[in-house]
Amino acid sequence: MQGTRRDVFQAIADPTRREIIKLVSTNLLNLNAVADHFEISRPAISRHVRILSECGLILIEDQGRERFCRANLNKLKEVDAWLDDYRKFWHNKLEALGSFLEKQESQENRKNAASLKKDLEPPKDMQSQTENGSSNAPSRRPYNETINMT
Repeated sequence: MQGTRRDVFQAIADPTRREIIKLVSTNLLNLNAVADHFEISRPAISRHVRILSECGLILIEDQGRERFCRANLNKLKEVDAWLDDYRKFWHNKLEALGSFLEKQESQENRKNAASLKKDLEPPKDMQSQTENGSSNAPSRRPYNETINMT
């Protein structure tokens, strides 16, 4: 793949390469130590490391006969900058959705309160009678009044 320009997005597209980045972000590891963490061949790991190196996510340091991998996480700022536009977009959309849902809930609560108030009011025919002072309820006689039973 001579002459192929690689970018950070190509590097992080593969789960094995993401795992390699994670491994070497905390430890300086030689290629054999990196390969020991995976169930794929050493040449396959070397290809992944080469791609990560071409993208600038891994720096290869030669120490004697060993080649060590060190993560260069600053390159991930490219990804973060790209994602930031989408992060803002979705933040604004979700804020608008939240406001809409709160407004809907508030309207629903007012509607339910009005319905409950209506349910608790006496029927219209009883309302008009109590306002006029008359009622269908039996009248109560004063306690001291006697009842004539003859």
